[in-house]
Amino acid sequence: MIIKQAFHCVWILLATSLIQGCGVKYGFTGGSIPEDMKTVTVEFFENTAPIVYPTLSQSFTEALKDRIRNQSSLSQVSNNGDAIFEGRITGYSIAPAAVEAGTDRAALNRLSITISVKYTNSIKPEDSFEEPFTRFKDFSSASSSIQAQEESLIRDINEMLTEDIYNRAFANW
Repeated sequence: MIIKQAFHCVWILLATSLIQGCGVKYGFTGGSIPEDMKTVTVEFFENTAPIVYPTLSQSFTEALKDRIRNQSSLSQVSNNGDAIFEGRITGYSIAPAAVEAGTDRAALNRLSITISVKYTNSIKPEDSFEEPFTRFKDFSSASSSIQAQEESLIRDINEMLTEDIYNRAFANW
């Protein structure tokens, strides 16, 4: 039993040293951030969507900062980071997702948010990108109004969007 535990410890140490020697930081969150990358700048994401939800810019920008802070060891700086995230909110819409049988009313609605993101990686410029990310969440307005559910829906969608953006930038998924 002791030999088996010792073998596992040696195996873990060997695997860790091999990973650290590759010049890329790997974490248990699935990210691969270049070794030389130390700082990140997240610019304010202005809302230019046809429908403007008043707190969406602030809540999305903070959600992206939180995602990076919680899943990496990068220091956030106000400008000129090794990695820079900038962009804008280009879409915010509520549309019927399913119609109630025998009526013209929506049984299910869909809140969709689209974020246009420009990611600049000054350490590995080939990893930079500019692309839109869209996520949605379906909800029923039978039990409560959209206004009563909107904050919670936005929080859930922001979580999905920031995960997609983080993975695209740092996990190369």
